[in-house]
Amino acid sequence: MAARTPVPAPIDAAGLAATLAPLGDAHILPGAAYTAPEVLAWEIEHFFDATWVVVGRSASIDAGSQRAVRAGTEQALLTRDADGALHSFYDVCRHRGHELLPVGTEVRKRAIKCPYHGWAYGLDGGLRAAPRFDGGPGFDPGQYSLVPMRMEEWHGWIFVNPDGNAEALGPYLGNLGELVGDWEPERLVTVERHDYEVAANWKLVVENYHECYHCPSIHPELCRVSPPDSSRDLVAQGMFAGGPMLLMDHAETMSLDGRSLGLPLPRLDAQRRREVHYFAVFPNLLISLHPDYVMTHRLEPIAPGRSRIECEWLFAPEATRKEGFSPRYAADFWDITNREDWQACEAVQRGVGSRGFRPGPLAGRESTVYQFDTMIARGYLEGAVRPPEPVEAQPGATG
Repeated sequence: MAARTPVPAPIDAAGLAATLAPLGDAHILPGAAYTAPEVLAWEIEHFFDATWVVVGRSASIDAGSQRAVRAGTEQALLTRDADGALHSFYDVCRHRGHELLPVGTEVRKRAIKCPYHGWAYGLDGGLRAAPRFDGGPGFDPGQYSLVPMRMEEWHGWIFVNPDGNAEALGPYLGNLGELVGDWEPERLVTVERHDYEVAANWKLVVENYHECYHCPSIHPELCRVSPPDSSRDLVAQGMFAGGPMLLMDHAETMSLDGRSLGLPLPRLDAQRRREVHYFAVFPNLLISLHPDYVMTHRLEPIAPGRSRIECEWLFAPEATRKEGFSPRYAADFWDITNREDWQACEAVQRGVGSRGFRPGPLAGRESTVYQFDTMIARGYLEGAVRPPEPVEAQPGATG
């Protein structure tokens, strides 16, 4: 596809200057970044279409299944053929452009069938039948396969690039694979999933995830198992930001009583069994790595002030076979914490939409928020995003 010409975001450039000031002087993004429909439309095109977005877990697409998902401005049709190969296509029939499956739909059939005129495709995208179609002697079914959407698998997650022009996924993620590899997320299984719809801009959700400055105010459960001032940033060489927080001495993991009903992930050393690592992969995946499970949040903006969030808990297969195992010890803890966060994010959304809103200053402990906000601000100005720039280590940066 033709490369996208960088176009600055429809937001006052002067208002971004305070965001791009050095940490200590910097302020959060202007209010329009969270409330203006034209800014969100620009973000979908330039941040979501033009980069790599996560659309789900590879293991969730079984052989013979088809699933339609939202990817930026596009719809992606995910399939797995009889040979086990995973495919991603634009969800568009090659005849008259009818969608093949509505977003959110999943079916198990041996063929992809357009509901409009009945054109049928194999799960590998090849046209298999065009009933009642008289295309003349020059019609070649081989020229009318479904159009593939660029896709790569990474540690069990499916990434797609809707506009087809992003750099390769490896350089895009940089050193993130080194930081998450010992948790072996590719071999973990999804045991629990919660879906939320939050009345807040997607960036407010990411900003909230990136700091624990707020934890003593709204997360009493979290503060009993993890010191809120224990976080630090790791150097990101790709499109992500984050780092570890410590566990309290009595806590084995993040749960309401600090106990684990699972098993420690086998490749983690003694230090990482005492930490929880939090990474936000731009633009839409939050990965929280615990000693005994991995939790993710997958974000989908649906309006300037509304976001859909899919939260999953992944465990080692051997943990799920342990007598007395239940994922509820992890899911219950984080469902409480999530809902506390969503309430806060929704209150901030109402605030940034007020005539009385003025962008406020960032504290030193909000250095990860600073990395994210400056990445957004530079993206607005330059028409494309690049990795966050390291900042001087600050206590309590991520959480």
